[in-house]
Amino acid sequence: MTSQLFQDFNERSKEVSKYFVFLKSLEQGSIKLSMEGMIGKSKVRKINPDLEKTLKASGFLLLYNLVESTMRNAIEAIFEELSSKRISFDEVRPEIKKIILKNIKNRDSDKILLSITNISLDIINAGFDKEKLFSGNIDAKLIKDTALNYGFSCRTECIKTGNGSDLLTIKSNRNDLAHGVKSFAEVGKAQTADDFLKIKNKVVKYLKQILINIETYLANKEYLCCSIDTL
Repeated sequence: MTSQLFQDFNERSKEVSKYFVFLKSLEQGSIKLSMEGMIGKSKVRKINPDLEKTLKASGFLLLYNLVESTMRNAIEAIFEELSSKRISFDEVRPEIKKIILKNIKNRDSDKILLSITNISLDIINAGFDKEKLFSGNIDAKLIKDTALNYGFSCRTECIKTGNGSDLLTIKSNRNDLAHGVKSFAEVGKAQTADDFLKIKNKVVKYLKQILINIETYLANKEYLCCSIDTL
């Protein structure tokens, strides 16, 4: 049975794949615009080249969305595991204790008090805020740092995944677009549909292996203080 974590990841991956297949068809000229004329006759035209560049640049937004949502859901799954198994603060590994204390420091103390009845158990989720986990800054280095912080492996098959090296390109282009540093046409002009498909395939394989590492981490209860570090 596929876990909820993988179900969500597979659904998002399919969405991204469909978009890049569309871009490939667009680039090959098999997709055109059909517009209704003044007297009811349809006119078929090629997609404007500048619009095509914009659509290509948008591919970086979809890829970044896949990366960030995948990692956010993965970290949430760790906290859900701790909560569902009623793991106490005293039982988790030191790295996670530091994360929990940092989370608590950044939250409103009055709100935290309202959510705590058994401090050893409730403190773990009291400071957790899924929406504040990442903010446009995910690349392979951050995922490696996150793996070290939580204690799961960040190892992947480099030949298939490039060890996530494409994530830096995705993040940089996403941020240039989000902050208006570059226009969509400027970012999209240098990319082909095949470029995106290659990047997408490696990124999906990379994220899938990271998720497998996290599921192994959860299955082996490596979040506990007595676990053997597998990094």
